[in-house]
Amino acid sequence: MLVTGPRTRAVRRPRYPVTREIDEQTGLGEAYMRSLVRTQLRLALRLCLVLAVVVAGLPLLFATLPEIREREVLGVPLPWLVLGGLIYPWFVACGWWYVRQAERNEDDFAELVDRSPSSDDRSPSSDDRADAP
Repeated sequence: MLVTGPRTRAVRRPRYPVTREIDEQTGLGEAYMRSLVRTQLRLALRLCLVLAVVVAGLPLLFATLPEIREREVLGVPLPWLVLGGLIYPWFVACGWWYVRQAERNEDDFAELVDRSPSSDDRSPSSDDRADAP
C-alpha cells in the first residue's frame, strides 16, 4: 500500500528589508546593486589590465632582447614555448582566480543583503565580552 501526503510547499526564507529594497528596485536597492556591479567591474578591469600587460609585454620583451629570443629549451625556441604553450595554463589559472574572486564578491553581497536586522542590534553576549580586552 502506498501512502502519500499532501504536497507541501517549500519553506520560504523571511524577507528582510534590504532584500525587499532590491526586489522593489528602490533607491537603497539600486545603491546596493550599483555597489556590487562596481566591485565586479573593478575586479574585471584589474584582471584585464594584467592580461593585457602580459599579452603585450611578452612579445615586446622577446622583440627587444635578442638573447632571450634566441634562447632554446629542449630544442624549442623560448618565445614559441612561452607564447605557444606556457601562456595557456596561466590564462586558465587567471580565469580560475577571477571566478573565485567574483563568487566571493557575490557571497559577501548576499551575506550583507540577507543579514537579519536583529543581528545588527544584538548586544554582546557574556562569551563575547569575555574575549574583549
